Amino acid sequence: MDVGELLNYQPDRGAKRLRAGDDDDDDPRNKKAGRELARNLEGDDSEDPSGDRKRILEKLMDDDEDADDQEGEPVDESSVKKMILTFEKRSYKNQELRIKFPDTPGRFMETELDLNDIIQEMHVIATMPDLYHLLVELNAVHSLILHSLIQLIYLYLCYSIEEGAEVLIDSLVSPGQVVALLVQNMERLDELVKEEADGVYNTLAIIENMAEFRPGLCTEAAQQGLMQWLLKRIKAKIPFDANKLYCSEVLAILLQNNDSTRELLGELDGIDVLLQQLSVFKRHNPATAEEQEMMENLFDAMCSCLMLASNRDRFLRGEGLQLMNLMLREKKMSRTSALRVLDHGMIGPEGSDNCHKFVDILGLRTIFPLFMKTPKKMRKAGAADKEHEEHVCSIISSCLRNLKAQQRTRLLSKFTENDCEKVDRLMELHFKYLEAVQLADKRIEGEKHDMVKRGEILDDVMEDEFYLRRLDAGLFVLQLLCYIMVEISNSGISQLQQRVHQILNLRGGSVKVVRHIMREYAENIGDGKSEEFKESEQKRIMDLLENF
Repeated sequence: MDVGELLNYQPDRGAKRLRAGDDDDDDPRNKKAGRELARNLEGDDSEDPSGDRKRILEKLMDDDEDADDQEGEPVDESSVKKMILTFEKRSYKNQELRIKFPDTPGRFMETELDLNDIIQEMHVIATMPDLYHLLVELNAVHSLILHSLIQLIYLYLCYSIEEGAEVLIDSLVSPGQVVALLVQNMERLDELVKEEADGVYNTLAIIENMAEFRPGLCTEAAQQGLMQWLLKRIKAKIPFDANKLYCSEVLAILLQNNDSTRELLGELDGIDVLLQQLSVFKRHNPATAEEQEMMENLFDAMCSCLMLASNRDRFLRGEGLQLMNLMLREKKMSRTSALRVLDHGMIGPEGSDNCHKFVDILGLRTIFPLFMKTPKKMRKAGAADKEHEEHVCSIISSCLRNLKAQQRTRLLSKFTENDCEKVDRLMELHFKYLEAVQLADKRIEGEKHDMVKRGEILDDVMEDEFYLRRLDAGLFVLQLLCYIMVEISNSGISQLQQRVHQILNLRGGSVKVVRHIMREYAENIGDGKSEEFKESEQKRIMDLLENF
């Protein structure tokens, strides 16, 4: 199926329902069809909640045997205008309810039927070429095309017609280039006109639905001009609206687990665009919940981009570190997400340059107060203590791994300040998360014991699932804390190693437990990395443990 065939697609004509105010209310055939459909719609939902919907869909898709026998009314310019106006009104009402109740089809089913009725009536226009100009003049062509695409994709997605959906979406994306067509259409629309702004919103809905069903098509969609259009629309100097929010959401979707789209965004100077848009929230909180959602979408997009090494260089050159550091100091709503971005930009050997720059811009003065205590304002914003402590510990561990020479000395000196108060905080967090992990281990061991008693096999899949549960319970933060302990104990500053061992002994801790945690961490390190990197990193950690 090519794009032309798709846009010429006409569904089977369904039975026409009885509607108040219709010109042919006296037609006995329409009265009979209306009464039948009314009985279907008024059925007892308690007996079969999905039965009514199924009967309605069957009614709409079945051929109307009496359709050919009905006498059509004269069609003139006035009646066509009336049809188009009715179509636009019903289409708008349907879209409004779809947006309001996306997961409850029953709430917009009636408007779906109303819309189908008027579309069936409009088929008669196809036989009158002299009236085609009205479709163009009244902007009905765009609405009809979008409606057809939305209905096709929505039907496939809602009713899980997977095989058909694959064929449709594959033909649309390549070689049909439907995304390029949709992008070209959006470029022509004037969003200052409400109807055309709605058209942009509906187009984005089509793309989102296709991407949700087939995540792999994000690369093709981005390359067909969507990425460039999204960046252009996001940075447009117009007031915030629903379309800008939707653009940020679609952009975040395109970048999920996709290095190709991340690289494309970097090549299009998208890192600078994201930083420019986020800079607005440096000293000002979002004005509405919708604007806050857009801000979080942009932060998500930035975090995805920083998974690619080349984008970290662009982030560094674009002074992204300075912006995130200022956000941490300003104590606005953006602070929590700025911490997350810093974590993504500094982690691993690829984050070495960012780590050094972070120290140069006095970032240690910002991060260590957050290490010592979780700010109350962050809690009010909804960020959990665990998430905050995870990102802060990850940033510090990345610095310990990557920093050299003077910058490393400045970092280590922070742990000796004020009678090693930061080491005390480090050990406090260590025992907090150790207790949480031990409780999780106890529950998991109980589950394993019960499984063995039932004769179930503990395969690798189950073991991986249990390990993920332990990570979620706090094991990952505990591993970061132990890594920091081991690193500062190997720093050559005897004061730090003595303080760590002193507190371990005082609180009944054990060097053996720390070593066990780090060995487990080393065994699972390097997921997604090369075998060479994994082996070198494991050796480095083992060498640190020997002197702990």
